Amino acid sequence: MLLKQKLARGDVATMINPDHPSPSLVEFIGGLGFDAVFIDCEHGMAGPERVQEMCRAARLAGVVPVVRPEANRPWLITRYLDAGAGGVMVPHIDTADAARELVEAVRYTRHGDPGATLVVGMVESRQALDNLDAILDVEGIDVYFVGPGDLSKSLDLHGQRFHPTVRALVVEAARRIVARGKIAGTLVKRDNATVYVEAGFRFLYEHANALLADGAQRFSAALAR
Repeated sequence: MLLKQKLARGDVATMINPDHPSPSLVEFIGGLGFDAVFIDCEHGMAGPERVQEMCRAARLAGVVPVVRPEANRPWLITRYLDAGAGGVMVPHIDTADAARELVEAVRYTRHGDPGATLVVGMVESRQALDNLDAILDVEGIDVYFVGPGDLSKSLDLHGQRFHPTVRALVVEAARRIVARGKIAGTLVKRDNATVYVEAGFRFLYEHANALLADGAQRFSAALAR
């Protein structure tokens, strides 16, 4: 997989969430230069058949479809890999046991070639950060995604994804991940992406809605001059 090769070289890879269960939007986004398209079944509205259609559209556009299942359950991971996902980004990897369950689920489904699947574990709570060293000991996870959204909730800073306290913990987690020779990922915005790259993150994630809103604001501002 070219995406995994890119990450292995130490290059920065990007993933965009289309924010809408639309295969045509996935196909369009696939031509914009991103490495992966994120299909969210934990918070998004796509059902299994639509996920299959979106995965097909992503592959047609030449990008990797990465699906976030509703939970870290083997049957859910199997369902979305069978639907055509090139990777899974699994929420709430709070313990080493949860990390092992994720890896085993992928190995079970992709027993012929588990290395062909991008495996992303989400460390997104105070508990996950406390257990990070043990989680990093588990082999088979390609990217450790530090999720600022749920992390902010676990710190009683609901919705404040870039609050200084949250940001400091996110950056410290990246330091620990990189120090172990692993790949760190997180959510970024246009105006802070380079800061997170400098902090060691190599797998960057953003929402299409945010990019659309940013473009709309720039367009309106240009007309108002």
